[in-house]
Amino acid sequence: MTLNEEGQAMQAGAFGRAAQWGIEHQIKVGDYLGARDFVPVTAASELPPGSMKWVVIDRERVLIANVAGSYYALRDVCGHAGAPLSTGELVGYVIECPLHYACFDVRSGKLLSGPVSGDVPTYQVRVEGDTVYVKR
Repeated sequence: MTLNEEGQAMQAGAFGRAAQWGIEHQIKVGDYLGARDFVPVTAASELPPGSMKWVVIDRERVLIANVAGSYYALRDVCGHAGAPLSTGELVGYVIECPLHYACFDVRSGKLLSGPVSGDVPTYQVRVEGDTVYVKR
């Protein structure tokens, strides 16, 4: 932090310079903090609680699940034999692979049971209005 001529504290960087120069500068905080890394994937109204669907982000299948109004995203591939998790069954926070019945927690991607050796990667999700966004 730096001080201006009057001894008032100022932020360094772009925000501080704009204030120092007396420039009114609007920056969308979301854009500044990496919001461009989030991509729209579905309308929230198209995914009622207890349902799931798969989407493609950067040529990768991603499973979107709505559990009691909260949205989660994880890779749509079971690590055991590559089966798509989106064709499995979602019960609460648990998704079951349709091939060998491995179970994962959709909130964390953690393996709960089954013949798989690892967890499933997850993605950050946010909802704005009726749009569900997933971070790349």
